Amino acid sequence: MSSFLHSLTSPPAQTLHVLQPTPATLTYTVSTRSVSKTLPAHVGYYVGILVRIFFGLTSGLLLWMKWQITNKQPMLLLQFALGSEGEGQLVKLVETFQWRYLIPSALLTLFLVFRRNYTEESLTVLRGLGVQTSTTSSTYLQTPTTRFIPTTNIQDIFIHEAFKGFEVRFYLMIVVEGEDEVVVVFPTLLPRREVLEVVWRGVRGGLWEQGWSKPKIEVTESNEKVEI
Repeated sequence: MSSFLHSLTSPPAQTLHVLQPTPATLTYTVSTRSVSKTLPAHVGYYVGILVRIFFGLTSGLLLWMKWQITNKQPMLLLQFALGSEGEGQLVKLVETFQWRYLIPSALLTLFLVFRRNYTEESLTVLRGLGVQTSTTSSTYLQTPTTRFIPTTNIQDIFIHEAFKGFEVRFYLMIVVEGEDEVVVVFPTLLPRREVLEVVWRGVRGGLWEQGWSKPKIEVTESNEKVEI
């Protein structure tokens, strides 16, 4: 019972992925998205996608049908697909739905369908150019929040500790020339210090050191792991 309560109250597990697509580019991505490694996990992932599509299409169809019925418009497509009898039964069912209940329910369903159930934040190092931070949006309909900082504007990058509530959290910060406030990397997820140290060493090496290469490191924590 205690382990079940702990799983409900504990934050989602975070994974750091390190990717080097080119010799001059290195991307660190911290994500709460679960990795499907077994067949049941893969099946569950695709079933979840199909369920989202089903409920999204159903919500949109109900709103469209209610609008057509209210405005006394013909629904030839439904009649062709279901036949006259099936279309008539479905119309009678939709007529019982009231707008004041249908609209909030459909909008809530569509919000849950398009809601992203994980968070990803990344820091990309472009050797000789600068760094780019990125944070995914809360829904699939929005683009991620990104910012590019040129190397010439970066004065320093360091790890700082501060209190958040009753616990000590560590922050990876970038000092930008001409700005009063520092830029916090991974501001939403705030990964552990061990993960931040991996990113810190890689970013400093990519910006100011010679012989830069992808780090060969694997760090495993109780709630976080680094995958190379």
